[in-house]
Amino acid sequence: MLSSPSAKSDLKSHPSAQTQTLCDRLRDSRQLSLKLAAPLSDEDQTVQAMDDASPTKWHLAHTTWFYETFVLKAHLPGYAPYSDDFDYCFNSYYEAKGDRQPRARRGVLTRPPASEVREYRAHVDKALVRLFSEGLAAAASDPVGALIELGINHEQQHQELLLTDILSLFAQNPLRPAYRQPQPRPETFVAADMPLRWVDFAGGIRAVGHEGPGFAYDNEGPRHEALLRPFRLANRCVTNGEWLSFMEDGGYRDPMLWHADGWATVKTQGWQAPGYWQQHEGGWHQMTLEGLLLLDLRAPVSHLSYYEAHAYAQWAGKRLPTEFEWEVASAGYAPGGNDLSANALRPRPADAPEAGRLAQLFGDVWEWTGSAYQAYPGYRPQPGAIGEYNGKFMVSQQVLRGGSCATPGGHIRATYRNFFFPHQRWQFTGLRLAEDLA
Repeated sequence: MLSSPSAKSDLKSHPSAQTQTLCDRLRDSRQLSLKLAAPLSDEDQTVQAMDDASPTKWHLAHTTWFYETFVLKAHLPGYAPYSDDFDYCFNSYYEAKGDRQPRARRGVLTRPPASEVREYRAHVDKALVRLFSEGLAAAASDPVGALIELGINHEQQHQELLLTDILSLFAQNPLRPAYRQPQPRPETFVAADMPLRWVDFAGGIRAVGHEGPGFAYDNEGPRHEALLRPFRLANRCVTNGEWLSFMEDGGYRDPMLWHADGWATVKTQGWQAPGYWQQHEGGWHQMTLEGLLLLDLRAPVSHLSYYEAHAYAQWAGKRLPTEFEWEVASAGYAPGGNDLSANALRPRPADAPEAGRLAQLFGDVWEWTGSAYQAYPGYRPQPGAIGEYNGKFMVSQQVLRGGSCATPGGHIRATYRNFFFPHQRWQFTGLRLAEDLA
């Protein structure tokens, strides 16, 4: 592993602070994946609950395959791949890298066993140490360092998926197992929500998108101008208690609130509540990473599809914000909040913000926007297989902003564009209301 004594001594021979920082971040990221998987049995790590989710073992192997394929094979002379078979098993969607195990059938990969996947990670981690010790990787500004920076962020995405995918698996287990035991909470279960207030924003031509130093995915740029009409945003996300009002008012039974595709999905799937909600002992409970718990009425509603978020906004007489409204509104707010580093592992009630300020922008739940996932003006995908990372998915999906309680700390930023199909809801996805100003 990257934390081995020999690895540390090798790295200390390089005086560059930038090199040490990148290597430390790589090591910490690789260790976090193993830490997140540690509470799980090898059996837990092999199974896949649905087509959208992947087994924990696959996440651990795929993030390793990424470094082996894009960094080590191309840039470390004499590197010996762990197994040629792993190219097929653990490629995700890179057509330029050949055939792969179908996504929906990753759960049938009982071989290689989880123990061998851990050996695979150790093999690749040792080679990554050698890459640094031989001076072939330094700062994120050099070509190899840039690939490692991408790999760190890629693994952070899969760390979030590891948690949401194991939740999807445990939610289908009749024993309702917990990923971890419930932790003490500072908040109490009460019916009263923090009052919803509105924060106004002026319209105008505003610059949006990423530019300048610091990592960003290619889909976050180029920076460009967007025309915004005056608008307002709710100061917090919609809560479980408010969602119950929508349900009790027949929200899942009124076709006039829904897109046609959304209503068809409601009928086909039999949706009557958000994902992981269930009636238990006379009240609503929710399956969480801490097991089946009483529904916290003050916490943000989560595990919603875009269709549900849109229907709620219609019912409330409001709308979803555009992604550019969300980005402009987030100016001046530091990323952080209830992300994975807070260790809550589920959305928490909002702390009351100061007047004219927004709460819960980062962390808690990914917020659906009304914006289709499309390329920005002037966008060009990177050449080669790396160019498959984002560009080819820019169709039929919706943008989400803000991060969730499962997003690793330091991974999110104001320009970050997450995206999912409108029917998907196994992630920590919720909503914030918006409306036009007169």
